[in-house]
Amino acid sequence: MNSEPVTAGGDPRQLLSEVRALTRRVRLDQRLTWVTLLVLAVVTYLGIVSDVLLMSVDCTTADVCRFSRQGVLFYWPPVFLLTYAGIAYAYVRVARARGVGTRVMPYAIAGAVTTLLFTAAWVAVRIYWAGRPLPENPQPTSPWLLLLDRLIGPWGMIGIALLVLARIERNLALFAFTVGYLAVVLVPINFGWVGNGSNVRTAWVPDQVISGTVLLLGAIGFALAQRRQR
Repeated sequence: MNSEPVTAGGDPRQLLSEVRALTRRVRLDQRLTWVTLLVLAVVTYLGIVSDVLLMSVDCTTADVCRFSRQGVLFYWPPVFLLTYAGIAYAYVRVARARGVGTRVMPYAIAGAVTTLLFTAAWVAVRIYWAGRPLPENPQPTSPWLLLLDRLIGPWGMIGIALLVLARIERNLALFAFTVGYLAVVLVPINFGWVGNGSNVRTAWVPDQVISGTVLLLGAIGFALAQRRQR
């Protein structure tokens, strides 16, 4: 973005209008929303592979099984930290190239904090269930516990960090998108696609594919919108 002198002709209202327009241009030039969503979509798709391959399943009977999603602990924490660091670097590099400032560090910090929180929560749950005998007549899990499980999972943490980014960028479109994304993740909305319940390893694949696809479609939408604005 080039810096040019602003001539308002002595009219304070015109000067204020031009300053606001310039501020809006700066904010638009700072945004790499589509890049952020694209990167998160890619790591989500790759996470499906790690979740399936690294899942540990222990069944005492055909109907009672205990599973441990090793991929959540061994894949997501390092990938999240690298992802948020990479996104922050991309924001800083673009900002310097265009001669504008950036406030992406709060987003990177929020990403790191949410990564630590979800990792601690999953470790705590794993320790809690370790060594406990499998119930002979398991009861249905409370809907509130399922909601909490989805919120503290990687896909819920992605949404929390995106809300922080929307606040930093003052991006109402990203805020609306993130609310919709969280609805898909937390409800979850699977659009009628249900995994094979007899295979514990792949039962969650549809939800994860849908989450990644929502992020990918969001990246495409924001990229097209930014291109039109320029």
